Amino acid sequence: MKKIVYLFGAGATHSEVMNLEDNPSETFRSNNGLLISDVSDRVMREARNNVRFKKNVELVTSTEGSLNIELLISLIDSNRIPDSSFKVGYLKGLIQTDIERKLSKSRRKKFYLHKSLFELHSKTGDRELVLGIISLNYDGILDEAYESIRKDEPNYCFTSEKGDNIPLLKLHGSFGWKKQNIYAKSRKIPIVPMGINKNYLMPPYNFIWGRAFEIMVNCDILRIIGCSLNPNDIGLIDLLFKAHLERSIDLEIQIIDFPSVGDEIKNRYGFFKKIIKMGEDMKEPPIAEIVADAGNPFKVWLRAMGEYMLDNVNQTRYLRKCLKA
Repeated sequence: MKKIVYLFGAGATHSEVMNLEDNPSETFRSNNGLLISDVSDRVMREARNNVRFKKNVELVTSTEGSLNIELLISLIDSNRIPDSSFKVGYLKGLIQTDIERKLSKSRRKKFYLHKSLFELHSKTGDRELVLGIISLNYDGILDEAYESIRKDEPNYCFTSEKGDNIPLLKLHGSFGWKKQNIYAKSRKIPIVPMGINKNYLMPPYNFIWGRAFEIMVNCDILRIIGCSLNPNDIGLIDLLFKAHLERSIDLEIQIIDFPSVGDEIKNRYGFFKKIIKMGEDMKEPPIAEIVADAGNPFKVWLRAMGEYMLDNVNQTRYLRKCLKA
């Protein structure tokens, strides 16, 4: 039995939103996309109108080009810029508001890609064992799918106690962690954008990151969905590197994304020897249709997995929706 770990990035939630339209236009993507570039653009357009935010950072935030809002937050926080606490909190608030607006309740009801994945594994437990799920996302789409299909509360690993449920490890936190009990103390857990590594040493992030390391060491396959392994997220890259050092054999890394993303990851991280991209490289499931940067790779992969792993996909509730073009 193969032991699997999943790593979700913003591209996974983005796939759900783009799946609402048969042929999403550039305007639809710009207004609704949830890739970090889309969110960053919308947030900075609003932030540039705030006089208090702009003070002392106008020269590095006035660009009309693309930027990474998470990296900007980390740089402001680490460079002792005057009024940095306000600026960091303000940007985090804008990010949360922007993402939650795009993920309205009426929209979320139409999502089925994440639910399809949990449904698949509910029927194939004799062939693949999911050791855990790692997410870089602040939203609750993965959490909702977990609860809907597994009928269990996610095991966030806030403490060293492991529990019975599959770990759902949100490395950068969650908008939903407003009041959590950790060692009998109720607290709000702030989100931690990439780059602010010092906070990973504090509860509960030390337990979350430690468990992520453990499951990466022990799995056979790491499937990365909608994540380009951004080199700015040095904490994640370091975690993956450390896990490789502890293993006796190379970790197989499957990139569930456009072939160009797979090529970028292979070129950037050539020291990870078994990076498999969608297309001709992927043998299980065999996928030949992703040959260009078009369509929805998450959906295409789910369709291929359903047909490869199940006798009759049409008997499922969510996976069968992936059969539609």
